[in-house]
Amino acid sequence: MKNIFLLSLLVVSLFSCSSDSSSTPEEQMYFPPNDGSATWETKTIADLGWNQNAVQPLLNYLNETNTKSFIVLVNGRIVMENYFNGHNASSPWYWASAGKTLTTAVTGIAQDEGLLNINNKVSDYLGTGWTSAPLAKENLITVKNLLSMNSGLNDALGDNVSPANLQYVADAGTRWAYHNVYVKLQDIVATTSGQTWPNYFNTKLRDKIGMTGGAWLNSGEDLSVYWSNSRSMARFGLLSLNRGKWNGTTIVNENYFNQATTTSQTLNQAYGYMWWINGTSSFRLPQTQFQFSGEIIPNAPADMYAALGKNDQKIYVVPSKKLVIIRMGEVANPSNPTFGLSGFDNELWSKINDLFE
Repeated sequence: MKNIFLLSLLVVSLFSCSSDSSSTPEEQMYFPPNDGSATWETKTIADLGWNQNAVQPLLNYLNETNTKSFIVLVNGRIVMENYFNGHNASSPWYWASAGKTLTTAVTGIAQDEGLLNINNKVSDYLGTGWTSAPLAKENLITVKNLLSMNSGLNDALGDNVSPANLQYVADAGTRWAYHNVYVKLQDIVATTSGQTWPNYFNTKLRDKIGMTGGAWLNSGEDLSVYWSNSRSMARFGLLSLNRGKWNGTTIVNENYFNQATTTSQTLNQAYGYMWWINGTSSFRLPQTQFQFSGEIIPNAPADMYAALGKNDQKIYVVPSKKLVIIRMGEVANPSNPTFGLSGFDNELWSKINDLFE
């Protein structure tokens, strides 16, 4: 009887310890309000237990590498927000190819609304003759091929996406090549929704997560580039960290978003639906058919996925650290300009890693 009593006390004691109100609950994800105010919760380097001594070397490096803005979010809260070289919180800047992921997101929204199916061929929505490829070859190209950059169209003819400039090289799905033909996704959304691309984008994505003041501006050759302030880019990064959900509301279907941020085809392991994926064993780069071994950014966490744009526009998303990092600016190394993935990424992550030590 005494043993039973002691066992009962032990069970009660264990239960009391496990439910102790003094234990620290996991911090909830924060989403800034959509009311256009400047309100955004913050955390400090000290709050996180990070290395304060690494902050100034990081800021010096960012300033020296032509950065205009740099934002770090953890659990949605701003930990660092810095502006350089005449830029400020309200200054717009271009996303370049980092904005391709906006098109990815809106394509997913349109699919969820039943306007399109990414497994259907592009000509189902745009009609035949949208390329100069033979009809049988054109009809091989699906919406997913545009998302995955394996349309088989010639990537060496510049940004122009008129039919005459969209020429057959290989069957869709058999060749990976970075190509601005992705903008045809915007045409598909506009055609199927009966709206202009900017209007559909604004109502279905931009306004729902409070990306105020941004706009699609034509850069020539039918290529539209997104411009916004840095916090708007950070909002999209936060949506992406939460796999398409914003403060409990689904904006982009989570299953679709998971597909977008994992390898989308067999040719380039580091590429999803216009998101770059770290942690793979090999990768390919634009303007080349070579395959490289290793990760695209070895110094970055293996679970990171990233939106990367020309002249080093960056959205880094790291789920394991509940981390979003934004970098806007001029090209970091003018002697080695790139489409978006460069040695700068690895050097920058070396500096960022010092924060965590």
